[in-house]
Amino acid sequence: MANPPSSPELSPKFCFSTAALRDFLRVSRSSVDDTITQHLNALVVPSRVGFDPSSTSLRGARPPSRQIDSTSCQSFQDKVLFPAWQTRSHVLSYCALVATSPDPDDPEAAIRESENEKNRERVVDERLDPYSARYFPREPRTEQLASAIRMEQGIENIVRRRTWDIVKGRCGESAVTWEEALADWRKKQEVRQKSAVSK
Repeated sequence: MANPPSSPELSPKFCFSTAALRDFLRVSRSSVDDTITQHLNALVVPSRVGFDPSSTSLRGARPPSRQIDSTSCQSFQDKVLFPAWQTRSHVLSYCALVATSPDPDDPEAAIRESENEKNRERVVDERLDPYSARYFPREPRTEQLASAIRMEQGIENIVRRRTWDIVKGRCGESAVTWEEALADWRKKQEVRQKSAVSK
């Protein structure tokens, strides 16, 4: 069984390096979600009946994927899938918080202020130059980060929905959505942590 990738050391520097953030998310998704079929195939118990050579003489539709034992499936979800999702959720939540916080260390703040000052002093005469009113201020890095986080959260929702559809198909159909399943797992984790602390 694969181990979920560990959480990176979270800091504003990590978040503002959107390349590092995207790399972490990409590696995490590729190690669990993109290879979900292989992970589930590894959970299938080999057949107890030997190979029947006559089975190759008939052509027919490919048999449906074999169902996976429910305990193996639950174990995979609890130990690999949900922890990976939780780690990514934690990283995205932290970086979303960084994006909405004040950024006193923004290296481009002085440049942006200078450009804004020049823009206020400009004389705009659209009769002489119809493009003279155009001004595109630089986005603060917090806004760039917020935009990247929104995009990554959208990708995350699509990836999780697709992964959960495959898991449901192989582990037995369930009316539970991935959001409900993850919330239920989180509650169980909290109960375990509280009982461990109280001992």
